[in-house]
Amino acid sequence: MASHSWKDAYRGMSSDNIKGLVLALSSSLFIGASFIVKKKGLKKAGASGVRAGVGGYSYLYEPLWWVGLITMIVGEIANFVAYAFAPAILVTPLGALSIIISAVLAHIILREKLHMFGILGCVLCVVGSTTIVLHAPQERPIESVTEVWDLATEPAFVLYAALVLIAVFVIIFHYIPMYGQTHIMCYIGVCSLVGSLSVMSVKAIGIALKLTLSGMNQLVYPQTWAFTFIVVLCIITQMNYLNKALDTFNTAVVSPIYYVMFTSLTILASVIMFKDWDGQNPSQIITELCGFVTILSGTFLLHKTKDMVDGQIPLSVRSAKHMDDEKDGIDDESIPLTLRRQETMRSP
Repeated sequence: MASHSWKDAYRGMSSDNIKGLVLALSSSLFIGASFIVKKKGLKKAGASGVRAGVGGYSYLYEPLWWVGLITMIVGEIANFVAYAFAPAILVTPLGALSIIISAVLAHIILREKLHMFGILGCVLCVVGSTTIVLHAPQERPIESVTEVWDLATEPAFVLYAALVLIAVFVIIFHYIPMYGQTHIMCYIGVCSLVGSLSVMSVKAIGIALKLTLSGMNQLVYPQTWAFTFIVVLCIITQMNYLNKALDTFNTAVVSPIYYVMFTSLTILASVIMFKDWDGQNPSQIITELCGFVTILSGTFLLHKTKDMVDGQIPLSVRSAKHMDDEKDGIDDESIPLTLRRQETMRSP
């Protein structure tokens, strides 16, 4: 009996969900690899010209960098198409796998050290992703882009979209002028809130293109172009404030916070608009949420330990300790040699 129910669970995964899963995994593979290829290209260009980090553009003449850029574009296209086949609750969290691929390839190809907690983070991401894949809801059948528009104009999602827009305007015009340079949540909040709306519109466009290619032309509907306009507007806003965040704050801090907020709000928007959880029981929903939290934990570990090497204290911790010592009037040169030797012998 248990074997029979196990088989029924696997038969329940639709062909569309499988296509979306394969596309999402392919997207993570291409995007994760693209970071490594682009970095190799940047290093090669920097060895013979002005580095990008100091304002140089010699990488534009490096073929390897262009290969990395093309690889990233292919990955983004695969991710775009995945939304046409599978629910956002399945596709969006799998973006964390690109971080794993990037970390593993950096360890193998670029000889960058991967801390033992980083390896644990990779394992957590895989476990969480597997949990979500095995319990993801089915993609609801949609026959026209007008159906998506009807879902987007239902009271629940209209209320969500209105709250998002109000929050975005309040953050942009009230909080960013005062706290933008000191509070990371201002920029990340705008990116994540707007991003949740952009994913819903991307999914609508993906469905329209899928139906058009199957013989049902959706380009004649004004709703298709309305969704396209929303996507363009949202992406421009996202890129603007994400660039501000990256320019103002440490990337190691921006990336995990943005991933957590963007993914959480995207899943919330998808649940409201496409009613992803309507056909699921509470245990399935709780399992998916546990898988999501597991991915978040793995992502956090990967980012927190990416600059750590086994047996060494992270630079940020060492810097903070040094600053505390300076505050207390302690300096390395003032410590007796015998005490410094003892401290060195104690440290791993």
